[in-house]
Amino acid sequence: MSRLTTDFWVSAYRARLRLADIPAFVTAKGDATAGAVLVKLNTLDGQARCFQRSYDLMSGERAWVTLAEGDERDVDASIAKQRGFDSDLWVIEVEDRAGRHLLDEDGLAS
Repeated sequence: MSRLTTDFWVSAYRARLRLADIPAFVTAKGDATAGAVLVKLNTLDGQARCFQRSYDLMSGERAWVTLAEGDERDVDASIAKQRGFDSDLWVIEVEDRAGRHLLDEDGLAS
């Protein structure tokens, strides 16, 4: 089974967000082929959550898990720390007061 490039996945994710009228911005562009992706959900009230893709070693399944949440400045600091470890990392910032990010929908959840 072939894998999607990160650049293609990011473009498709942003298109789905646009269809739901959810603004999203690429704030850090990583490796176009195989860079990891962090999704920051900004609820526009000073709070944020950051999601990263993780593997469940028991089941072998992939899932989005929370890397950091709370005050937006603290979440931004966590993202900056991750970028310090991985310069190929993509960061997408999603802005939605209702907390929608679509990562739990079919095609994005796993």
